[in-house]
Formats: sequence, C-alpha cells, structure tokens
Amino acid sequence: MTYKISVDTGGTFTDVIVSDASGAMTIGKALTTHARIFEGVHSAIDAAASELGVAVADLLAQTSLFIYGTTRSTNAIVTKTVARTAFVSTEGFPDILLLKEGGKFNPHDFTQDYPAPFIARRHTFELPGRISAEGEEVAAFDDAAARALAADIVARGFEAVAVCLLWSVANPAHELRFGEILAEIAPDIPFTLSHQLIPVVREYRRASATAIDASLKPLMQQHLRELEEDLRAAGLTGEILVSTAAGGCSHIDALISRPIYTIGSGPAMAPIAGRAFARMEDLGDNVIICDTGGTTFDVGLVRDGRITFSRDTWLGPAYTGDLLGISAVDMRSIGAGGGSIAWIDEGGLMRVGPQSAGSEPGPACYGRGGTLPTVSDAAVVLGYFDPEYFLGGRMKLDVVAARTAVASVAGAVGLSIEETAFRIMSLASDLMVRAIADVTISEGLNPRESTIVAGGGAAGVNIMTIAAELGCERVILPKVASALSASGMQHADIVAEETASLVMQTDRLDIGEVNRVLGALREKLERFAASLSQRDMTDAQIEYIAEARYLGQVWELDTPLRQVPLPLEGGVGLLAETFHQVHERVFAVRDEGSAVEIVNWKARLTVPLAKPIDVAPKAADITLPPPALSRQCFFGGTEPVTTGIYKPADLAPGRTIVGPAIIEEPTTTLVVYPGTSVMVSGAGNFLLKVR
Repeated sequence: MTYKISVDTGGTFTDVIVSDASGAMTIGKALTTHARIFEGVHSAIDAAASELGVAVADLLAQTSLFIYGTTRSTNAIVTKTVARTAFVSTEGFPDILLLKEGGKFNPHDFTQDYPAPFIARRHTFELPGRISAEGEEVAAFDDAAARALAADIVARGFEAVAVCLLWSVANPAHELRFGEILAEIAPDIPFTLSHQLIPVVREYRRASATAIDASLKPLMQQHLRELEEDLRAAGLTGEILVSTAAGGCSHIDALISRPIYTIGSGPAMAPIAGRAFARMEDLGDNVIICDTGGTTFDVGLVRDGRITFSRDTWLGPAYTGDLLGISAVDMRSIGAGGGSIAWIDEGGLMRVGPQSAGSEPGPACYGRGGTLPTVSDAAVVLGYFDPEYFLGGRMKLDVVAARTAVASVAGAVGLSIEETAFRIMSLASDLMVRAIADVTISEGLNPRESTIVAGGGAAGVNIMTIAAELGCERVILPKVASALSASGMQHADIVAEETASLVMQTDRLDIGEVNRVLGALREKLERFAASLSQRDMTDAQIEYIAEARYLGQVWELDTPLRQVPLPLEGGVGLLAETFHQVHERVFAVRDEGSAVEIVNWKARLTVPLAKPIDVAPKAADITLPPPALSRQCFFGGTEPVTTGIYKPADLAPGRTIVGPAIIEEPTTTLVVYPGTSVMVSGAGNFLLKVR
C-alpha cells in the first residue's frame, strides 16, 4: 500500500489527511505543539494511523509523498519572534518601510498611534549609489562604504539582511554587488535581494516583501530542516513537499531560499479543496470557500474554475499592517473562529474576537486552564457538542467550565447562559457573513449564484445560518471538512511562479520587448523544471498573466494572456479585449476608450501531482428509521428542543436528515437547524439545504 500524507499545522489544531491508493481519505487531528512542531504532527499522524489499523512507523515507511503546510512563519511575524534584521536602502530613501503606502480607513481618527515599520528605523542603513528608472547608473556604487556597512551589520549582531535599492528592477547591478560583499564579509548571515524575490515596481511593496522574507530565513531554515530530520528519523522515506502561498507545493530547498511563500500556505490550500469538492458534486465553477479554524475565519473565491490571486495581502490591518507584496492565493481572514473570545466593550455591548484562546490554554471547555468564554464554549452550552465524543472521544470537554465561562458575560447582557451562548454564536456568524460579502458582493460575485464549500473544525456549527443569511442554496460540507486545507494539499500540484516588471500601454505597446520579457520568465521556469527530473513533465503547463489596469487606475487585475508569444498582428487587441472582459466581470463596466496599462508580467508553471477530479455518482434517496439517540439543544429560544443525534453508521449515501439534528463525525459536528436539511451525497459529503 502506498500512502500520501498532507499536514496542516494551524494555530490551534494540527490536521492530517492520509489517502491510500484508491483515494480514500482518513483524518487525524491533534493539538498543535508550538515548542516542537513534530510532536503535534506525530500525534495527528498517530490518530490517522489508528483509524487505519497500522503503526505510525509502518505508515510513514509506506508513504510516497508527504506535503506539509505551516503557520510557523505567520505566527513568528504576529508574535514578533522573527530574526533581528537589517534593512539596506539607497542613500536618501531610508523611510520606505516607515511611510508604507499611506492609506488609512478612518482619516479623521487621530487616536490611533502611527504604525511601526516592519524593521525598526534604527535598523535601516543607507547605501551610496543610485540607479535611475531607465536603469542607468547616475551615482556610482561605493565599494568601500558597502564593505564598511557589511562589517557594521556583523558587528551589531544582525541575523539577516534585507536589501532593497531604488530601481533595482531596472538594473540590479548595485544589489548584486552588495550581495557579493555580504557573502564575503558575513557568510553566515542570510540575505534577500529585492530584485530576485519580487522584481516589481512600487517601492514599498518590494521593500516590505524583502524585509519579511529576510526576517524569516533563519527561523524557517531551521524549522524546515528540523522537520525533515524528524520525519526521516521517524521512518519516512518518500518525497517531502511544502505547500506555498502561490497555491501549490514546492521542495524544501526552494522555500528555504524564499520563506515568504510559506506565509498562509495552509489557508492557500482551502480554495484548491473547495474547487475539487464543487467539481466532485457537479455544483459549478464559482465557489466561496469558508474555512473556520480555532483562531480565524478564512474566506476565498474560485471564479470560473480559477483560483484568485492578489498582491494586496496584509499581515495585520490593511495600510497599518505590513504588506506581503507577493502574488498569493487571495484568502482573507478575520478573528472569528472556534476559539474566538466573547467580551463586553466599554459601551456594554457584547463582541466576539478578534482575540483567540488558541490551543494553549484554549477554550474553557478544553479543560486546559482557559477561563474566557469562546465560540466553542457557546456550542457546548447549547448542546451542539457531545462532551464525550469530541474528536471521536479522544478529547473530553468540560461542560461546567464552559458554562462558567459563558456565565461571566451573561450577567452583563442580562440574559440566561443559554441565550448568551446563542448570542455569541450569532455574533460570530454575523462577522463571517460580512467577511464573505467583502470578497463576493464587493468583487462583483453574487453569493446566491455560487456554491459554498465549508471547512475547518468549527465550520458545521453555524454554516447553515450563514448560508441562509446570504441566500445561498448550494452548500457543501465535505466529509473531511475539519481538515479542509490538508485535503486541499491532496489535490495540489507543484507550482512555481516568476515575475518581471515592464510598464507598457496598449496604445504604444512594444510587442518585441514584451515577448522578450515573457521568454525570460519561461527560461527561469524551465530551469526550475529541470530540477524536477524525477517527475513526468508531460502534462506540465506554463500560463502567462498580465497585471493590468485602465490608465489612471490605482490597482491591477490579473489578465490571462491567451497567446504567447503575443502575435505581431492582433496581439495588442487580443490583450486589451481580454482585460475589458476581466474588468467587466469584476466591476460590471468596461471602458474601451481608455488605454490599458500593464505593470507586471507573470508566468506560472504547474506540474500535476493529483489525479483529475471525477464527478461523484448521484445517490438514490433512501428512508431510514429515526436515530436512536437524542439530546436537548438550544436554537435561540428559552426552552431546549429535542434533537436527533446521527453517528457515522447512520449516514448512508442518499440519506436525508431533517433538522433539528446533530451529525457527529469523529472530527466534524454539523448542526442541522430547525427548518433545514442535509443529504449525504454519493461521495459521502454533506449537501446542505437551508430551507
């Protein structure tokens, strides 16, 4: 038997999916261990191995492919435990990180402190020399000053260096020379050169990405190497890949040189899973992905079967946080998950999140020392969770602790414990509905015409109320919903992306120069493909994208290039028309009288790993007797309602379950509210009906 294992380490839980040669998936789940990540990974693999009836060592020995996704880099940034990093800029431009992009949501609110730069201003150094926008050297590189600066960086104990010099995207000579000097004088200090990481215009974006990448190198190099050593010591002999923010997988060596792509690598897999399950159930190519974890609620889109990407991913609040800058899968997060804490604000109103209890100590019901009320505690109080069957019985929940925690805010709002718990659940749902609206209605996508794919450990608790509020009639809760991102890795491919900056307008486009840039991007990807000599490259594909906008607009839209190289006759018109179509789809308007400006050009290589998705057979409707189990649950009223409890043995394909009911899988709990129903599909997924 040959297995494929995918792992997603979140802030609260570590999720594992093990698939066998037939494609059948088994879930393992354990609390994340932040001190030594492999301990939690091993526990989750052990849980899956127990379901399969094999020892962990035997399972690993028979595993051909291991895919790993991590929040380690994200957590390091949030907790400010990244490496002590020096930022090197062109002389006269030391405030790039300090000034950011200048935006602010509330321009007349002066109570908020000015945000700190990602790298402190006192750790910024200026390097003499200057390149112009045309790539010409207007001030010579000062070799002596550069050597003195490198020596100062060593003397002051910096652990990493980020180098972002002005217009290095037009001429990288100065950055390359300083890199040579760093390698000579500070050989043990990793560094990032901006033109190699993200060769795009807009100085802050390039500087921010470079600073983040450099600061992660010492940490992620150690983390990934330690994980590889631990896995090999545990008996894994197969290939190890790491999921990336670009929506695919890559080798450890590639991500050690560009660790910024590990940020959000777990959530980036959720849209891949959502697309796969929508195709499996034949429910269309426009998909809203909702991933409810212990700490955050993540939302993403698939439009016309394509994963959506963005360069506007912020770590922290928009404008005041730090911009990732790279082209990454567009997943947006809010602080509303199973561990989100309910609290009372200064005006006496109840709020939920963004603070989270995490996994240490976790919600009060976990019995690990937590005392603050969370969404999970509310679910326990409402009767939605069986305290003896959480995680299939491997984890007992403390009902008394949950009620005590919720009671701490019940008095402040003048409601009973149960009514307060339902209020907590409703507030969390409202936050999630607004998050979905931000990425659908605001982007020109109607939720009523889309399919929702819900995942995450806490997804089933309130996804039906969310779908009802949005008016969405097609909702899928996969059987492996509690490990949605990990299941996405099972459907992921090897993906590599290269970018180049060349500003062009369609009213004076130099097709020869554009084709030269696209050819250079292709050569870089072909060199990467050569490192995959053990892979069958027959079905490998390279797609080309222009980041374009109407002249005078601020932000760009990804516009696919339908023919590369661009044909001399008709190529400009084809590019412009494609952009008009993309703009009309997103904003419901096209302006054919305006020139189209292309800022950046991208090429993305995809090497297939996963098998194509087949549509699951339709299940015949069946009628089974009512469940033998029931318990009292609350659905917003003052009195409990007798609610049927369904176990995996009750869930034959074709079975329809009418609410009120609770479906208890070992790693997923689905609440079927009164007036709603669920049908088990031929693939074993849950198809939700909100009316």
